Order: sequence, then structure tokens, then C-alpha cells
Amino acid sequence: MTSINVLFLWDVPTPLRTRLQERLGNFSSLKLIFPEKADDDEFMKYAPSAHIIVGWRPSTELLECAKNLKLFIFPGAGVQHLVKWFNGQGRSRGITFVNGHSNSIFVAQHVVAMLLSLLNNIVPHHNWMATGEWRKGDTEAKNIPMKGRTVGLLGYGAINQQVHKLLSGFDVAIAILRRSWVEKDITLPTSVKKYLPSQLEKFLDEVDTLIVALPLTPETEGLLSYNELIRLGENGVVVNVARGSIVDQTALYQVLKEKKIAGAAIDVWYTYQPEPDKQGRKYPYEKPFHTLDNILLSPHHAASPFDDLDRWDEVIDNITRFAQGRKDFINIVDTKRGY
Repeated sequence: MTSINVLFLWDVPTPLRTRLQERLGNFSSLKLIFPEKADDDEFMKYAPSAHIIVGWRPSTELLECAKNLKLFIFPGAGVQHLVKWFNGQGRSRGITFVNGHSNSIFVAQHVVAMLLSLLNNIVPHHNWMATGEWRKGDTEAKNIPMKGRTVGLLGYGAINQQVHKLLSGFDVAIAILRRSWVEKDITLPTSVKKYLPSQLEKFLDEVDTLIVALPLTPETEGLLSYNELIRLGENGVVVNVARGSIVDQTALYQVLKEKKIAGAAIDVWYTYQPEPDKQGRKYPYEKPFHTLDNILLSPHHAASPFDDLDRWDEVIDNITRFAQGRKDFINIVDTKRGY
């Protein structure tokens, strides 16, 4: 094709526009399209002629009218809301669907930050000091040592691989449960105990610190309910940066309220358009997690900083490969598996 139209489905900030233009400027065939208005009506004007579309939540109408679409780039990890369309019409039309994992190091940093804050009760001690309560001590919020714990990495994609590296300096044991151990070679920074999905209960019995970082699929939705969570024991903690519904909401609330586990740090939730209560407060869940004293609440912010330009290198690389006529794109989504 003589011209390759690349459509961006949001109001791209000027620094990122400049980065894209500089990195892709060597390809005269590429036409980068930044619509003047970031709304569906404006996007629909350009969709029919787009060969590449970059964005998070395209409407079905937009995808169906993008008759020349060859490559859709989702600049994030969680693609569950798009899998059905790309596994159907997208597959039949030969559209390649890729996502991105360039924010995995930021999410991994957030995992470790939340884990240590939870174990050391950083937030309650800060809040006490902010109100003038000095040195409440172990009687109110005793720290839980990391030393000697067994960390279970549930899923071993880009995020938990980075978490593993960050935790490798701690005196902890590592256990990993992943879909397959023969699919590809992986460099492990420490020795580990290996588990498969069929061994979930044995895996949970082994660990006391569970890091949930796997995709949301029909197989993983509701994967962790009450009977699974209590296997972590009374000193067990959960950190979830995957998707809220992988951990059953009612079960999570109950094990925390009943002190069946020591605590949880949660960055992903159950509703992302919560209705305000009478005081105008918005909570992204049905159960009153904010009333508990053994949970750390995070507003799906693990992927920050969002203005980091280096995180767009994967997107730029995939556009470059398309312009070169290559098919070996980074992070092609397997729509049958859902990630």
C-alpha cells in the first residue's frame, strides 16, 4: 500500500505526538491521524480509511466500519472487553490484534509498594501521626516481617516476572503457578516451586503471600473464592493487580472481616462507574471494604506514570514493523485464550 493511515482514538498529548512523529518520521508511507475532537463522531470520519488503529475502547460500530483495518493496537494489557469481537469478525477479516506490556515495571513497583505498606502498616501509622497520635505501636498495628514468607505468583506474565525480580533480594521463597511450563523458556531470577492450574489448592496451601497478576478469562473469573483464600492462613495476604472479578468480592470481604487472612492490598475493583452515595462518595465495590482495618485500597493506579514516553516504545515498534511489511508483531493477542 502506498499510504498507511494510523488512527489514534484519544486526545494524544503534544509530547507523545512529538515522540511518535520523531520515531516514525522515517517512513513516508505513514500518516499519523490525531483527530481534532476526541469523540466517536470524529473517530468515525477516519475509521474507514485506517489501516492501523491505536486505542483502548473502540465501539463495535467503529470497528465494523474500519474496512481497511489490518492491525489494532491496544496500548495496555487487559483486553477482555475486545476479545469476543476480534475472535469473531476480527479473525474472519484477518485483523491482527496486539496489546502492550510496557507498563509492567510500573505495576510491579506498585505491587511491591502495596505489599510492604500493607505488611508494615504504613497507612494507619501515617494517619495516626497526622492526627497527633504518637507511636501507637505493636498493640495497634504490628508489622509483619517479609523474611521467611513464601510468595505465590499467580500468573507469570510480564508483571509477575518483574515482581519476581524486585523480590529476589528479599529472604523469601517463591512459588509460581502458570498455565504451562513447557511453552517457552523463561529465565528465573531465583529458584522456585512450580505449579500448574490443576494444582491451585496445593499452590495456595504452600504460600502465604499471593500476588494475583493474570488475565481475566472465563477460566479465571471467580477463580479465588472463600475456600481458596482461607488456604493462605491467618498470616496470609493478597495483592491483586489483575482484575477485580478474579477474586470473588463477597469472599474477599468475608475473609478479611473474619480475619481468616491478615490483609489485602487491592488496585482493581468491581465496578468502574460507581453511583455516588448520599454524601457524594463513590466506592467501586458493593461490600464496604473501606470499613475494614486490614485492607489497603488503591484506585487502579498501578500503571502510573501515564505520561512516561518510553512506555510507548512497543506501540512504535509494532507500527514500524507494519510499515516494513513484517508480521512478527510484539504481544499478539491469542483471542481464543483471551489474552
